[in-house]
Amino acid sequence: MKRFLLTSQIVWVLAVSMAEGLFAQDASAQEQKSHAKHRRYTVVDLGTLGGPKTNSNGFGVNAAGWVAGSSNLVFNGPQRAFIWYGLDRLFDLGALDGSKCLTCNSIGYSPNASGEAAITSETSKKDPNGEDFCFYGTHHQCLAAIWRDGSMAALPTLPGGHNASAFGLNDQGQVVGFSEKGTPDPTCVMATPYQKLRFEAVVWETDGEIRKLRPLPGDTVSVAVGINDNGQAVGWSGLCSNTTSYVASTGPFAPHAVLWDSDGSPTDLGHLKGERAGVYNVATTINNRGEVGGWACVGPDTNPVTCIEHAFLWTREKGMQDLGIFPGAIANGPPCCNTISNKGEIVGTAIAATPAFPFNEHALVRQGNEWVELNTLIPADSGCYLVCAQGVNDAGEITGFGVLNGYIHAYLARPTCE
Repeated sequence: MKRFLLTSQIVWVLAVSMAEGLFAQDASAQEQKSHAKHRRYTVVDLGTLGGPKTNSNGFGVNAAGWVAGSSNLVFNGPQRAFIWYGLDRLFDLGALDGSKCLTCNSIGYSPNASGEAAITSETSKKDPNGEDFCFYGTHHQCLAAIWRDGSMAALPTLPGGHNASAFGLNDQGQVVGFSEKGTPDPTCVMATPYQKLRFEAVVWETDGEIRKLRPLPGDTVSVAVGINDNGQAVGWSGLCSNTTSYVASTGPFAPHAVLWDSDGSPTDLGHLKGERAGVYNVATTINNRGEVGGWACVGPDTNPVTCIEHAFLWTREKGMQDLGIFPGAIANGPPCCNTISNKGEIVGTAIAATPAFPFNEHALVRQGNEWVELNTLIPADSGCYLVCAQGVNDAGEITGFGVLNGYIHAYLARPTCE
């Protein structure tokens, strides 16, 4: 199973086929009756930055209900980071190098209470090693950046590295992600196509200074994707031969899920029990209580592309707990980077193999002790099919992407008062 875990590059490849195919399926997802005990939602279509047939995707929602994500400006055109401030349009954040690279892609994550956003953006420069770090197929340099005070500012890479990506951002203004470093490793291409250099998880402090989050002992690379307001970060660690960067087309996989405390010390979060337990584990989200969510392989084979994946919840008191799998799914879990609220509510996606679709996804929310398909909790006549849930705030508002009135659009699902 090729996982579709927030790598928005794949969204655009599948957008047309999904838009045509999802509504061609039986509409039973919308028609299923929701249990009375489950909270229901109304859906807001956030629109796009462009005109007809353009797409958008929501990657995080802050306490005010503002959403960050990406959208293309023209059909099949480059993606651009956006913030939606709750009004009637998306606000285009542009890309690094501005008018020098009108075709450069960018993507926005994790809006914080100040309206800042973590950004990963291409530049106008080609990568000197021919790498495709952001996996857009352009082989341009990619840099981490932050949207702050109305402008986008690039963040530094580790010495010797040409590329970096940012994913998480907390209310203190710390950005988390990963950067290349100047260490060549010919085994990297075994896990991440075109990759020549090792990479390491990092935190960019509020002054822009970069700080390493070292891999676990014995590992050579690491990636961080989530950070809470206490400065704790989560991600994964492994060897360059068995650990992808986040934008790899197969989705992230690595042997070890990791929690970095605010001082940078790493903790191996362990693994779930199962026939192939320990093959790979990735931590994707953390809240202010230190609760960590992620994905883990439990079997039946060792191939990270086809291994059955369960969601997990890790706490310091109980360790890694199996949250199970949605009925009929071959994988489910919380994507990066803010998919667990400070109240412990988790959102994500379930992936099922069907004859009609190789990627048949359903947005999920965990209510009580069970996964519930979000499509069963919205009005049956909404014209929406919510494919993936990729962010949740403490008010229970959820963002992600879905097929809304025939197009792939970002959405905000708001709890209703009943």
